[in-house]
Amino acid sequence: MQTVQAGVQHVPQVALLFDAYRQFYQQPSDPLGAAAFLRERIERNESVVFLALLDGAVAGFTQLYPCFSSTSMKRLWILNDLFVVPEARRRGVAQALMERARQLALQTSAEGLALETAVTNQSAQRLYEQLGWVRDKEFFRYSLRLPQPALTFHPSPAYDAPPKTSE
Repeated sequence: MQTVQAGVQHVPQVALLFDAYRQFYQQPSDPLGAAAFLRERIERNESVVFLALLDGAVAGFTQLYPCFSSTSMKRLWILNDLFVVPEARRRGVAQALMERARQLALQTSAEGLALETAVTNQSAQRLYEQLGWVRDKEFFRYSLRLPQPALTFHPSPAYDAPPKTSE
């Protein structure tokens, strides 16, 4: 097995897995939106995506987003996405991807990595704990969902433009 960092040339392959990953979390299939989203993240260096290749075929991926800790004044990596195709599960693919994520954190002098998973995803929880990850017992996680239009992600030049103000 081999793990490689994905570039824009890998987007078509990763997009298929990313779309399947999103469907696992009850999102509608949107392969074009998945490809556009991944391409933009990779082109803008907003995420790092690693692929696992098993017998020459893409068997899984993980996507990490950088963030920073104000208290430690160090980088953190959020392991946001981890997906292995069903036929490659229980063959060490997830472990290899998580190890590659750990190596990235070490190479970038990060304080560590963070992830979250569904309370019902017990197989993932077992894997994380076997690999030394510790469930947070000190902090609660909160989120604020904002109303969103029912549109598919399609990047535009104005995507990152700040709001216009009149002065």
